[in-house]
This record gives sequence, C-alpha cells and structure tokens, in this order.
Amino acid sequence: MNARRGLTIVETLVVIGVLTILLAIVLPTTATVRASSRAASCQSNLRQLGLAAATYATQNREAYPAAILYQMGQSGLVTKSWDFEHRPGGEVRPSVLWDFANGGHDVQQCPEFLGASTFGLDPSTGYNYNTTYIGAEGRFPELDANGRWVDGWSLARRGLSSAQFRRTSTTALFGEGGWRGGANKFMRAPSASVENDLPTIYGGAQSFRHTGCTHVCFLDGHVAGACECNAGVHAPPQLLLDVLDFPRNGFLSNDDFFYDPR
Repeated sequence: MNARRGLTIVETLVVIGVLTILLAIVLPTTATVRASSRAASCQSNLRQLGLAAATYATQNREAYPAAILYQMGQSGLVTKSWDFEHRPGGEVRPSVLWDFANGGHDVQQCPEFLGASTFGLDPSTGYNYNTTYIGAEGRFPELDANGRWVDGWSLARRGLSSAQFRRTSTTALFGEGGWRGGANKFMRAPSASVENDLPTIYGGAQSFRHTGCTHVCFLDGHVAGACECNAGVHAPPQLLLDVLDFPRNGFLSNDDFFYDPR
C-alpha cells in the first residue's frame, strides 16, 4: 500500500497563492456590490423625500415646507426643522415630511453616513434641504412692544414661491449634506447673496462621499449623481480647510446655478 503524505512546502505555498489571488478578485467585487447597494438606497431615500415635499406643497398652496422655524410654547422653545422637531426637555418628534414619506427613520438616514447628527438630538441624518431658495428660515423668537412673543412664520425669511420656479430639472431640492464636522441638513448656495454669512454657507455644502460623487434630488423629482466638487465662488482658504474640508465636501456649482430655480 502507498503511504499517505502531506503537502510539501511548495504545494502549500501554491495553495496560499491561489487563495490570495481569489480573495483579491472577490473582495473588491463584494465591496463594489455593497457600495452600489448603498448608492441605490440613497437614491431611493432622496426620491421619497422629493416626493414628500412636492406632496406637501400641493396641500399647502404650493408652498414647500419650512427649513426651520422657532416657536415659543408653554414649556419653552420649539425648533421645527423640515425633518425633526425639538421640544423642551430633549423630546424629538418627526416633523412635517413624515406624513408624506414612507420608511420613517430609514428614509431620513443616509446609508453612506454613519456619524452622529451635528444638529441637536436628531436620530437620523445625512441629507440636507435647499434652505437658501426653497425652504423658509426663521429667526429666534422676539418680544414685541406689548411683551408678546413674535415667532414662527412672522420672523421667517421666506423661500421662493412655486410660481417663481423656472428650472425645476436643474435645481437641487435635497442632497447629501456634509462639512468638516460631519453632516448638515440645511443646503446653502455658495454666492452669499441671501445669507450674507460665509461660515454658515460653507457649513451647508454637499458631501461627495460616494467615491467622490454625491446624489441630488431635483425639484422635478428626478435623482441623479454629481461628481464635480466645487469650492464656491468665494472660496476662502481658511473656510475651505476648517469648515468645508474641501474636496471631501463642496458645492454642486461655483455659483448658484444648481440652487436658484429662477
């Protein structure tokens, strides 16, 4: 009878080499499949957010939801953002778009962003909303001459009305928000013609987190990728470094072309 023998050193090395080659082929493919799955999920989320905002507008005299409003309640200040409401005592509630979007937290959470929210106690984050031109933006409540609180829509800088929309297929409505500190949920246009505050603007850029690309939901409802990360028309070096973390984050255009629907 022939005696059994084990693998020689050469044979073992050959097997290891073959396995290494197979892993080198399989692992990048698996990573690519997972990245494609996250990208598809992200696009679906943005599409649902765009549909929810459009549905809200049809039921509210063609006005899109406010980006953020502040109101004084009996227990204190209530912060009403487009995605979540923050109430006194740390309570966080779903905001207006949840009535029109399916999926709850899953829709509000970008699958490619795993960090914590940089806005209060938001349980989901990663997407931002066109605050410069579409969503109204309120100021903190003020006391009038009679000692009564003035807040909410009374102190809001209004967004453009639907009657002013001309370029719906090229105007960003929702996108993947990003700045050096993580995600942001208020999309800002780079020209500073509305906010007049460069640090705020550069903190409201887009994150190009999908292998150098980002996803955008446009006013007409379609979702597309964008792979050109722009520094903005002003591009202050210190803000690019300390606030924006360019080119990981940036703008869809150097001017307001992709933000202003007129």
